[in-house]
Amino acid sequence: MFRKLIYAAAAVFLLLSLSGRQSSAGQFAGSRLFPGVSAETAAPDSAVAVIPDGYAVRDSVIYVPAPAADSALVGKNIFMVLPSKVKGNPADVRVHQSPEILSAMNSHFEANRGKSVSGYRVRIFFDNKQTARNESLAVMNKFSAEYHDIPVYRSYVNPYFKVTVGDFRSKSEAMQLLRRIRNEFPAAFIVKEKSISYPAIDRNRAMIADTVRIMYRLPEEIVL
Repeated sequence: MFRKLIYAAAAVFLLLSLSGRQSSAGQFAGSRLFPGVSAETAAPDSAVAVIPDGYAVRDSVIYVPAPAADSALVGKNIFMVLPSKVKGNPADVRVHQSPEILSAMNSHFEANRGKSVSGYRVRIFFDNKQTARNESLAVMNKFSAEYHDIPVYRSYVNPYFKVTVGDFRSKSEAMQLLRRIRNEFPAAFIVKEKSISYPAIDRNRAMIADTVRIMYRLPEEIVL
């Protein structure tokens, strides 16, 4: 009964918070930088007011992760974040309950605060050759360029370089991705991970495209 109450309350809060989290993605996008771009050279459209001499500005597309499943309630108490008119929300939700329920939920959250989520990923590179460092980087960049909506992870565990992609709760979900990319990555295989990132709420829209203005240095004139 207690578990059902938690799930029901979580579902209510998740639905109420989705619109706010989606709208905040654009604000986060303004601070998302490409490799080699410093914080001073990438900014939202309104941030670039004066362009110094020797510089120019161009638009660039970036991809921001969409809200992740379950993460809306991480570290939060559902009874404390429900909307109320006192907080300025248009809705007013009140829960009449025994204090023991709130105490039990707080104890449950505290006991599971550091608990990780296990799941599955697809490994597309696994090698220990002398060229493995550069090859793993190339594979990671290739995958990221072709599949913006799927997270990619590159790691090194002596003596192997590894590139692993995706975050899936079930092996069947990982199998769907494996079939999708097998032609491009024939050596790919499924691995079970002790800890994965929270999967996206909407797998068909796991990334949000946004535009930022990037200020870059113009090439210096060559004096002959």
